[in-house]
Amino acid sequence: MGSLQLTLVLFVLLSYVPPVRSGVNMYIKRIYDTCWKLKGICRNTCQKEEIYHIFCGIQSLCCLEKKEMPVLFVK
Repeated sequence: MGSLQLTLVLFVLLSYVPPVRSGVNMYIKRIYDTCWKLKGICRNTCQKEEIYHIFCGIQSLCCLEKKEMPVLFVK
């Protein structure tokens, strides 16, 4: 009888799922929100000192600093 009670208590304790914050970890999100060889950042609008280079998904822009922009034409 004692082992049955112990088994039931362990089952109840192990089945408890503690509440957690939903969403991804901020460090993981920062890695996946980068673009262009981890030099750009995916945003809805670029800041003043940044320029838009490519799209990130459907709605976001890949914003790069001007010094990180690749050379498009070589003369």
